[in-house]
Amino acid sequence: MRILLTGAAGFLGSNLADKLIKEGYQVIGLDNFITGKPENLAHLKNNPQFSFIQQDASQFIRIDQKLDFVLHFASPASPNPASPFGYPNLPIQTLKAGALGTLNSLGVAKAHGARYLLASTSEIYGDPLVHPQNESYWGNVDPIGPRSVYDEAKRFAEALTMAYHNFHGINTRIARIFNTFGPRMGLDDGRVVPNFIQQALRQEALTIYGNGAQTRSFCYVDDLLEGILKLMHSEVHQPINLGSDRETSINEFALIINQLAQNPAGISYHEFDGLGDDPRRRQPDISKARTLLGWEPKISLEEGLRRTIAHLRERVLA
Repeated sequence: MRILLTGAAGFLGSNLADKLIKEGYQVIGLDNFITGKPENLAHLKNNPQFSFIQQDASQFIRIDQKLDFVLHFASPASPNPASPFGYPNLPIQTLKAGALGTLNSLGVAKAHGARYLLASTSEIYGDPLVHPQNESYWGNVDPIGPRSVYDEAKRFAEALTMAYHNFHGINTRIARIFNTFGPRMGLDDGRVVPNFIQQALRQEALTIYGNGAQTRSFCYVDDLLEGILKLMHSEVHQPINLGSDRETSINEFALIINQLAQNPAGISYHEFDGLGDDPRRRQPDISKARTLLGWEPKISLEEGLRRTIAHLRERVLA
């Protein structure tokens, strides 16, 4: 089977490319390197199961080889308004990846009669008023807030995907991906996992903006990819949550990382006026994934962090 994977040079995309190749697929990767890294794909350069197109997914996509699947993962990562290290300079590109990138990748799937999977996000729930979040919850999203370019891009992408499914009969799936971490995370993307790990490895106090009471649910990338493959081969067309249902406060998360990295520097709390629509709580209801896909995470938070710290250590301390 041949797969087109957009966003192939990103954190999730590159790990997914490896997983698909290991499973025996032919993978055509597409990325413009706006946030993805060429080094994430360097090991696949001479792999006969992999080919690469350097292109923005928001531009027209033409693939001559017959495709069986199209997986749309192209998008800059979610901005973190609680961190000064996020990407405040890519709002238009983020919206285009969700709108035009989804339109173009759906067009390719339609042209080839291929199955389609959209990488959506827990961020479509916004700052949730329902906890834990299940797939029937419509969300609480500020359409012009600090996170709006990412949230609304993904919400539009879901709507467009369902429109192609209902009107054109495209065989689609939608993965609502919750916080995922692991090897190849960008050190400069402003997300809490690489920020904390970098500081811990450098024996610096971990910086928390606000009081640290906000919660997240962190899933190790290998578990997430197992869920993606199960969803690919299912006939589940409605959105489905994929992530860990272990809810962890940012304070607890910082303590775990400091312990694993043997960092005595502790935690440093800072005021930050730009918290905006930063979600106060995040935890998926994964009942549907368990029932319909037979999937749930197996790797503990602590074990996933051990693997991630070991992988990032050389990059951080180089």
